[in-house]
Amino acid sequence: MMRRIVTLLIAVLTMVTIQGQNLTERQKGLASCACLMAQGDLERLEPAVRVALDNGVTINELKEAFSQLYAYTGFPRSLNALGVLSKVLEDKRPNWQEGKPWTRPQEWDDARKAFELGRKNQTQLSGRPFDYDFCPQDDYYLKAHLFGDIFAGDQLNAADREIVTVAALSGLDGVAPQLAAHKQGAVNMGNSQELVDELCAWLGHEGYTLRNGFPKGVANTGYAQYFIGDSYLCPIKPANLGENEATVLPTVNVTFEPGCRNNWHIHHGARQILICVSGRGWYQEWGKDPIALTSGMIIDIPEGVKHWHGAQKDSWFQHLTTHVKTGGEESNEWLEPVTDEIYNQLK
Repeated sequence: MMRRIVTLLIAVLTMVTIQGQNLTERQKGLASCACLMAQGDLERLEPAVRVALDNGVTINELKEAFSQLYAYTGFPRSLNALGVLSKVLEDKRPNWQEGKPWTRPQEWDDARKAFELGRKNQTQLSGRPFDYDFCPQDDYYLKAHLFGDIFAGDQLNAADREIVTVAALSGLDGVAPQLAAHKQGAVNMGNSQELVDELCAWLGHEGYTLRNGFPKGVANTGYAQYFIGDSYLCPIKPANLGENEATVLPTVNVTFEPGCRNNWHIHHGARQILICVSGRGWYQEWGKDPIALTSGMIIDIPEGVKHWHGAQKDSWFQHLTTHVKTGGEESNEWLEPVTDEIYNQLK
């Protein structure tokens, strides 16, 4: 009886510990690098690798993460990411740690052991035995190689491996079924549901899952007083303008975090053109119904019309914006904020 009580108490304490997890800076470092690696965004990956190393991710852990992800993103992106890591390490900082030495897994020398380990890991991740009879080749590759050979490495534990995988799949288009499966798999491998939800929300909030090729830009501090929430600006300059440069109107990529929107405002002396490039947003003219915005939509805002635009509450949103002169002095008249009462009614 006492043994049962002790066992139950340990189980309860373990559950409380798991449910109380918060995403650590180390886990954020692994996730950001995995997401950017999956997208092949080497420009953003380099500073992300530096931050990850600063925040406790070891060099050997990053090697393991980038190696594992070849199974999800392909060898070219895996090798490119390892190349970025190698470049970063040319000016290694004293606080960057090598981590525990890499050792060759014993399973690599015994195909049967690798296969049985893979079957065990896949069953735990899936929550049940999984046999892909439709394609025996992939069934073998999954068990023997991905969940066997790769998972046999000891640089990352199973929970960290699924954080890396969820982050990578979050950065890719067209993999929704696999992402959903691995979000549940991340829980089955030792992460709490709260932690997985926090991971996905954090990746979106930090802009890592923006996948259209337009950078997030820098904080929009100059106009922050006219926005609710955080926004970011990145000027877009067409190439090879030559003598036409002086006549081309400025174009800016504006990134809105979820729930961010600008105040009601009016453009004088110019029309505004919005070209939606990522995420989901809102546009509304005074006295009219709001319009839900998605990638590919173009909004032509007449001169003198009171309006606002921004992100939907559960999505980042990006649009390019430029102006077309209509005559007279150009100015922007900022008006009252779009209140939570108005915004929260939008569906």
